Amino acid sequence: MIGEHSSGAARVSRARKLYTVEIPKKSWFVTGVGLLFSVYAMLPFVWLLINATKTQHDYISTSGFSFGRSFALWDNIQSVFTFQNGIFGRWVLNTLVYTLAGTVVSTLLSALGGYALAKLDFPFSRTILLVVLGAISVPGIALAIPQFLLFAQMGITETMWAVLLPSFLSPFGLYLMWVFAGQSIPDGLIEAARVDGAGEFRIFFSVALPILPPALVTVALFQFVAIWNNYFLPLIMLKNQDLFPLALGLAQWNAQSGMAGSSIMIQNLVITGSLLTIIPLIVAFLCLQRYWQSGLALGAVKE
Repeated sequence: MIGEHSSGAARVSRARKLYTVEIPKKSWFVTGVGLLFSVYAMLPFVWLLINATKTQHDYISTSGFSFGRSFALWDNIQSVFTFQNGIFGRWVLNTLVYTLAGTVVSTLLSALGGYALAKLDFPFSRTILLVVLGAISVPGIALAIPQFLLFAQMGITETMWAVLLPSFLSPFGLYLMWVFAGQSIPDGLIEAARVDGAGEFRIFFSVALPILPPALVTVALFQFVAIWNNYFLPLIMLKNQDLFPLALGLAQWNAQSGMAGSSIMIQNLVITGSLLTIIPLIVAFLCLQRYWQSGLALGAVKE
C-alpha cells in the first residue's frame, strides 16, 4: 500500500512539472511595463468617470479622485441635453453624420484603391503609390489652411461638406489596404474570375471584398476614431454652432466656463459630455475587436 501511494504521488508530481509553465524573467518585466502603461492609460478615464458624478459645487470643493457628497450623474446627463436649448443633441447628430459618412466612404475608397494598386497593372501605379506614401508623412494640420482657402473659393465653408470631403480620403487606409490586398488575395482567384468573364468591379465585390473584412474593420476603426475626435478642421471651417461636432462644441463650453469673469460655471457638464462622447468609441472597439484580432492573427501566419 505504501509503495502504491508513493508511486501515485510521484506520478502526480511528474504531471505537475509537465504542465507547469515557467515564465521567463523578461516576461515579468514586460508584464510590469504593460501594467504600468495600462494604469497610466486608465487614470484619465477613472478621473472622468468619478467627476461626472459630481455637482458643480462638489467638483470645485473635492479632490479629483474622490466622489462628491451626492451622486449627480443622471442630473448632469439631463442638464447636458437641456443646456442651451439642447444643442448637445444637435452636436451628437452632427458628429454621427460626419463620422458614419466619412468612415463608410473612406473605407470603401481605400479598399478600391488598395486593391487596384496591389492587383491591377495600369500606368503610373508606382508613382501613385509613392504619392500616397508621401501623403502619409504630411500631418493633417499642415493641410488645414490650404483646404480652408480652397473651400472658401468653392463657397462650401460653413457647410457640412467642408468637414465631410477631407474625411473621405485616408492615405494611411489606402496604404494598409494595398499591403493587405497584396498579401491575402490570391492571384489565381482573380485570374479564374477573369476567365469566367467577370469584370473588374464584379471581381472586386465578389472575390476580393469577402477576403478583406479584417483590413476593412481596421481602417474603419482608425477613421471612426479620427473623425469622431476631429477638432482642428471644424474649428477652421465652421462658425455656426448648429454645425459643430462634439469635440468642438465641448471645447467651446469649456472656454466659456473658463473665461475670466464668466458667470457660467459648467465644468460638470463639460466633463459629463466628455464621458458621453467616448462611450461610442468604446462600444465600437468592443463590437469590432473580434474582426480586428482575427486580422492581426491572419497577418502573423506564414504559409
